[in-house]
Amino acid sequence: MNRFALFATPILALALAGCSSTGTSQVAQAPVVVAPAPVVTQPIMPSTAQTTQQARLTTSISNGFVDPAALAVMTAKDSNEANSAQFYALQFGRPGAPRQWAGDKGTTGSVAVGPYVRVNNLDCRDFTHTVKVNGQDYVKKGTACREQTGNWNVVQGAA
Repeated sequence: MNRFALFATPILALALAGCSSTGTSQVAQAPVVVAPAPVVTQPIMPSTAQTTQQARLTTSISNGFVDPAALAVMTAKDSNEANSAQFYALQFGRPGAPRQWAGDKGTTGSVAVGPYVRVNNLDCRDFTHTVKVNGQDYVKKGTACREQTGNWNVVQGAA
């Protein structure tokens, strides 16, 4: 007897044990239990556009971006246009390319920004915001940094 015959006999016997002489076999199937999928809750993160819009609305020229004397004579439309120009100049402006705005009754302005500088893990930029109201120029220079929320805040300013 060869050495493979010793191993083949028990395997053949096991294989034949599953067959029946009548030609029918029944296989019992165990019930299948499917676990429900886990519910994963994730915080709803705002899109980039939503974050930008929220930051634009909360970056206010009244927080040191414009000379207070100019703020006192600016209309609501002037302030809205100046806010928008200030935010978009800081967020997307090219250094040295002023962003112009126009408000009510001939009130105009421009915002010029410098290059991005990294300070304490925040993006910061120098800015100059010029407002012309009733023929008089008001100039505010400073440095603003973008917070983690996307809001820009003046960290240093001079009239």
